[in-house]
This record gives sequence, structure tokens and C-alpha cells, in this order.
Amino acid sequence: MHGKNDKQYELDKRYLRMAMIWAGNSYCIRRKVGALIVKDNMIISDGFNGTPSGFENVCEDENNVTKPYVLHAEANAITKVAASSNSSKGATIYITSAPCIECSKLIIQSGIKRVVYSEKYRIEDGCDLLKRANITLDYIDINE
Repeated sequence: MHGKNDKQYELDKRYLRMAMIWAGNSYCIRRKVGALIVKDNMIISDGFNGTPSGFENVCEDENNVTKPYVLHAEANAITKVAASSNSSKGATIYITSAPCIECSKLIIQSGIKRVVYSEKYRIEDGCDLLKRANITLDYIDINE
């Protein structure tokens, strides 16, 4: 883990705060999540949870249950970088919440080497999978 005065730690907190601001773009009511992919100190992609392009911006059904086709912030950021000329190989992804197992699979396959997140999740199978794949996992409380 980083020391409190560490330059990288301060940078990590800034990127997490930016991801939190980006989460504000989400139309989801129950939970807003943001993600940034950074490589060589440059943001190469961003994402927030929401419906696929061309769909109505409504994430929950009439019972307040998240619709099954809503994309997570990490999936949006990874697919966005895949459609660009950038490569996520060796990059860091900053996420406002711990990744689920589905997003963790995408993170592994996209070549991202480090995951920094600011909110723990009750289910830790995504984090466990990332550890198994030797991906660096850092939890940072941005309110510290």
C-alpha cells in the first residue's frame, strides 16, 4: 500500500475523485459508478454505468430492479478503449466501486495490470479473481 505522502498515492486519489465525478453522468438511480483507464499518466478511456448506446436512459424497471442489459462502468470504459486506437495493455483502471466478477474477467482480458477502487463491495469474487490473475489491487478511501 502507498504511504500517505507518496506522490502516486495522491495521484491515485485524484483519479478516483475524477471517477466519482464521472459517475455523476450515470442515469442509474440505485447506484452510480464511474471508471477511468489511465496509461502513461494519460486518461485513455472513461465510463459510467448505464444502458447501451441508443437505448433509453433508464436503468431500473418499475420495481426498481436494475435492467439486465445495463453496462457497468468498467465494461463501458473497456469497450470504449477497444473501439479506439488506444491499448489498455499495462494500464490502470480507477473505479469508484470494487469490480464484480464479470468486469474482472474483462479487466484481465484487456491487459489492465492495476485496479484502484474506493468502495468495497459485499461480494468479493471479482477482487479474488483479479488477485488470482496477479493484477495489482489497491483499495483507497478517498475521504481520508
